[in-house]
Amino acid sequence: MSLPQYICIEGVIGVGKTSLTKLLGEFLDAQTIYERPEENPFLEDFYRDPQRYAFQVQLYFLLSRYRQQMENLQRDLFHETTVSDYLFAKDRIFAHVNLEDRELFLYDRVASLLEQDIPKPDLVVYLQSTPETLVKNIKKRGRSYENDMSADYLKSLNEAYNRFFFHYKEAPLLVVNSTLVDFVNNKGDFQELVNQIMRPHSGIEYFSPAR
Repeated sequence: MSLPQYICIEGVIGVGKTSLTKLLGEFLDAQTIYERPEENPFLEDFYRDPQRYAFQVQLYFLLSRYRQQMENLQRDLFHETTVSDYLFAKDRIFAHVNLEDRELFLYDRVASLLEQDIPKPDLVVYLQSTPETLVKNIKKRGRSYENDMSADYLKSLNEAYNRFFFHYKEAPLLVVNSTLVDFVNNKGDFQELVNQIMRPHSGIEYFSPAR
């Protein structure tokens, strides 16, 4: 088994995907791919009125993520590793949480066509957390468009993520108990996590350090 070269960091809103991607990218001198949710013109409206704007926000995310992935298909010749702060397939998690049946039917037809072109990662790192921790992290970072996000919505997303990754088999998966790993402020924790990530993987594996 070879070391992972294309790594996707995943987890619910507020878990620290972008922070880990940035740190890992700098440490490995890797190409980084960042999702840009603030560019979605429907996102703030969605948090205020989810039922009305769910389909618009979802379709925009699907198409913009597809465009970004296609632009990064050609790996940077100056970097051996690519780290992304999202997995393209995660779009389906939000679709199944947010869309009604007719909208989901249409979404599935579009998504199924686009997914055929997207490369599979060598490793997915799923940062698992609790709704309580996610709420604290979101309040701490203070993004205005997240002010109307409800705790119930975060809880439903957390449950949907756990279900999705429990059955995930498209690539090796490392599930990290992020409530026990402070990779942002603790250099030892970060190095321990890097050691876990940058080794050969197969199937589903778990990392929950003893504390």
